[in-house]
Amino acid sequence: MLRIENLHKSFGTAAVLKGVSMTVNDGSIVGLVGVNGVGKSTLLRIIAGVYRADTGMVQLNGRDTWYDEEIRRSIAFVSDEPYYPAGSTVASLRLLYQSMYDFDEALFEEYRQIFGIDLKMSLTSMSKGMKKRVSLLYALCIHPKLILLDEAYDGLEPLARLRLKKILSGMIEDENVSVIISGHNLRELEDICDAFCILEDGVVLSYGDLLESKGNVHKYQAAWVSEITREAFSGLDILHYEQEGRVVRMVVRGSEEQVREELKKTDPVLLDVLPVSFEELFLYELESRGYAE
Repeated sequence: MLRIENLHKSFGTAAVLKGVSMTVNDGSIVGLVGVNGVGKSTLLRIIAGVYRADTGMVQLNGRDTWYDEEIRRSIAFVSDEPYYPAGSTVASLRLLYQSMYDFDEALFEEYRQIFGIDLKMSLTSMSKGMKKRVSLLYALCIHPKLILLDEAYDGLEPLARLRLKKILSGMIEDENVSVIISGHNLRELEDICDAFCILEDGVVLSYGDLLESKGNVHKYQAAWVSEITREAFSGLDILHYEQEGRVVRMVVRGSEEQVREELKKTDPVLLDVLPVSFEELFLYELESRGYAE
């Protein structure tokens, strides 16, 4: 289990993280989302032990990820902007990982074939997508307990993305690893994540089980014989509201059954209920807190 408590990080006078707390259970895939500059990459680097937090705690299985070198070996971090020593090849990186991690030769060969990577390839001549494949290759073959993927799908074509999803699903089933994936394509994250964390302005705006949270937020479209005002719905937790004459469309947080009952008290002539996607949940959460226009 990964535990993060009251994490703060500043660079000079710029405060990036302002008290982040969250828990990632074993065998869980968390989608870490937020607009650019909210601290997603910084948070992942602190968890991985690349950056040191100013204050707060990060523990993996009860061990500090900054001070404990051994526990850091069980964390696989794939940066959005990976750094490789000048002149590196796939083969030279292999020697480095063999000396530092619990390197699995069989898995390396299996994933190397899956991602189509030649040992002789020079990293300096690779495209961004191919570099991402190499980073993933080495991250996945060291038997990590925690996998951190910063913009995991950026630069990967659809087939490589599908292969990555299958590998991660297999690792969770077989080894009970935990995964945090940051990204902008929320529809793609929705396919694989079971939990989510929304960062905004250096704090956790919302966090929880993805399916449960989506099940607690619905879109409602209703119509009345005569025009109605928003004040009629003052008892509802409305995340988004729009109205055209006698027709109202709103996104409401709460039990669908209870919201239906509240809306029926206003005698609508039409009432439809629709589910929301992860992308919509993210946007409506921001909007309800005044972060989005």
